Amino acid sequence: MLLDHPSDEPTAIRTYIAAIFVSLELSRSTWLVTSLSPGKGERMSKHSVTAGNVAELLTLFAELRRKAEVRTGQSYPIITIQEAGLDGFWLHRVLQQNGIESHVVDPASIAMPRRRRRAKTDRIDGETLLRACLAYKRGEPRVCAMVVAPSPEEEDRRRLCRERRTLIGERITHVNRIKGLLFAQGICDYGPLRRDRRARLEALRTGDGRELPSHLKAQIGRELDRIELLLDQIKAVEAAQDALLATARKPASEQAAPDPVTMLLALRGVGANFAAILWSEAFYRQFANRRQVAAYAGLAATPWQSGGIRREQGVSKAGNPRLRTTMIQLAWLWIRHQPQSALTRWFKLRSQQGRKRAIVALARKLLVALWKYVSQGVVIEGAAMKPAA
Repeated sequence: MLLDHPSDEPTAIRTYIAAIFVSLELSRSTWLVTSLSPGKGERMSKHSVTAGNVAELLTLFAELRRKAEVRTGQSYPIITIQEAGLDGFWLHRVLQQNGIESHVVDPASIAMPRRRRRAKTDRIDGETLLRACLAYKRGEPRVCAMVVAPSPEEEDRRRLCRERRTLIGERITHVNRIKGLLFAQGICDYGPLRRDRRARLEALRTGDGRELPSHLKAQIGRELDRIELLLDQIKAVEAAQDALLATARKPASEQAAPDPVTMLLALRGVGANFAAILWSEAFYRQFANRRQVAAYAGLAATPWQSGGIRREQGVSKAGNPRLRTTMIQLAWLWIRHQPQSALTRWFKLRSQQGRKRAIVALARKLLVALWKYVSQGVVIEGAAMKPAA
């Protein structure tokens, strides 16, 4: 009952941290600002701000500071928290530029009630965020996971890899649509990505010997127009990506340590696209240990234990999905191009119990090994390097 009722003892905000705590519940139209100030006990204040109006938000912060100073006679800093989401990190950067301590939290890391029907409103979410921020600043372990906001340069650098993946996905969609349309006419050997696709389209005949219907041929022609546009865009993105990698590989001085891109490209089986994704999605930031590396990619194990019952739920899939997909693909290529490495030998022994589970485990081990290789210079055991150009 002590947790459900206000205590007579001083609250945490008065005894531990002298600051004004603010949570921001962001939406497209309004921002709900929930604040807890010294001198108000445990009462939380609610304010609405027009979405995107930073000047109004800063004015509200100044008013919160003024009222707290009138009540207590002291001036307090402001500590804010917001969820990582559609708004990105621009507001986080604006607050930091104005001298405000700002935190961006992973919303999935905050503990929620386990009732089947859970009350959910912006008001409740704002109070939950505020309590999470208080517990985080008090140093409570595992209360939530704060997001490491990338710099504007790091955020912009990874757009090339993500755009390339989006364009390739769109290209696959149009190719499959063309193949599906033609398969319904008894044609299964047409390649929409071949250079002679237009000429072959004119020569196609249906399974019963007819020419392609006029509307169907026109539809396929428009699909080919989209594919050709996508091919040009993919080529432009790949050229920009190669230029970015070339710039990153230029040594600052002869005594400087090799950069991550150069080290990754030196490994056999790691191409420009894999190196760009690993560099922009993972190795741009610092990790404290191998567990953080695996968890960031969503490749960490998720145990389930209650009393004497123990079972494994598989990987968490709570991290970066692009990095996780890339590591699974790279793990298969690693087996092919690095047959003498210790990781490949481990996979061959473990795959007898199931290749799917073994390849996921190999992807986790490979990511940790690459992190040690890039950050600490630890060479992967048995790994073969590309011949010097």
